[in-house]
Amino acid sequence: MHFECIIVIMALSNYITRELERPIKQAARDFPVIALTGPRQSGKTTLLNHLFSKTHRYLSMDRPDIRQAAQHDPKGFFTLYPPPVLLDEIQYAPELLSYIKNIVDQHRDHKGQFILTGSQNFAMSQQISESLAGRVAMLTLLPLSFREITGRINRPALWEIPFSRSNEPENNDSEQLWPFLRRGGYPELIREPHRDAQLWHSSYIQTYLERDLRSLRQVGDLGQFQIFMRALAARNGQLLNLTELGNELGLVTNTVKAWISILETSYQILLLRPWFTNTGKRLVKTPKLYFTDPGTLSYFAGIQSKEHILSLPQGGALFETAVIMEIIKYFRNLGREPRVYFWRTSTAQEVDLIVESGPAIIPIEIKLSSTPRPKMADSIRALLRDQPQIKTGYVIHTGPDTLPLGDQITAIPFGRI
Repeated sequence: MHFECIIVIMALSNYITRELERPIKQAARDFPVIALTGPRQSGKTTLLNHLFSKTHRYLSMDRPDIRQAAQHDPKGFFTLYPPPVLLDEIQYAPELLSYIKNIVDQHRDHKGQFILTGSQNFAMSQQISESLAGRVAMLTLLPLSFREITGRINRPALWEIPFSRSNEPENNDSEQLWPFLRRGGYPELIREPHRDAQLWHSSYIQTYLERDLRSLRQVGDLGQFQIFMRALAARNGQLLNLTELGNELGLVTNTVKAWISILETSYQILLLRPWFTNTGKRLVKTPKLYFTDPGTLSYFAGIQSKEHILSLPQGGALFETAVIMEIIKYFRNLGREPRVYFWRTSTAQEVDLIVESGPAIIPIEIKLSSTPRPKMADSIRALLRDQPQIKTGYVIHTGPDTLPLGDQITAIPFGRI
């Protein structure tokens, strides 16, 4: 089925089933508090209202009257609105958290009493970890995955399929990939397939800059910050050089660090760290930077079509973004922390992605090509020689076919991730 047909059907049905539903429902049976973070417009409120509208009262801290009541008299607020309750954008009323702790401690056997959401990971996580440690399940909802958009949820990931089955044919409509790269995974754009994606992302960035960055109070010049975001988009998929970036934009290194932190903790960018067998090295070596939504990256690059993606130098990095985020969403939607890295040697040999899943270590090369060839797996072979405990690797490509590339390395279409 063509991509546009799929999203028209989803628009008619309105609600899009999310893979995170199962972990959230399980958490509500196990914990008194569930906290769901994620970027603005990723579908947090829609998902939670779908699951809990019949059992929990919904209150948004975005509403000035509700927020003022909560801040002015938290105890009276919960007298008026006792649990079970769903509190949206809780970071705007952190005063409530200590009272939530007291209520939970008085009724520890009552599960799913409070459902909390927030769009700023650092602020919310820090406040919750200080107030509700041991009482809360922390989950993250990112924009829609390709699996969710195409209705292929709850399937095993490629590394969970026995290697002997990896060559089985599968119906992969590779043309569905290109609208996804251009538009991204934000639910509003999927539910409204005729909406102008460039205009939507432009408005989203403006709203994000005005609301979230103003509230964090670490950005004085919003115009300069948008130039900063465009400079990052031009470096998507590259090693992050803070000094070089600061010199180019006339910013001191500490400002660059602070702005990178803001974008990372509000889910706009991802810092992918290098893989070493010595785990301590992973935190101190230079990371690579990726935007978390391919549509946002396409907006900054002005991408309008499949042909545009294939002709631009940024096309490969855009496809890398989609693949890496698809795998990260897979783990997040299971309620698990993704353990993903890249591998690079001093001689510039590099594997785009290393996935740690339990004891398995899975190297993945990402190629903007519909015709995978054995040479595309050379860097994986170099890694296998260097790390003989790794047995299997994959090349993710844009075509429709699953093909063996020799040495336990398989070429896999994007849709099979």
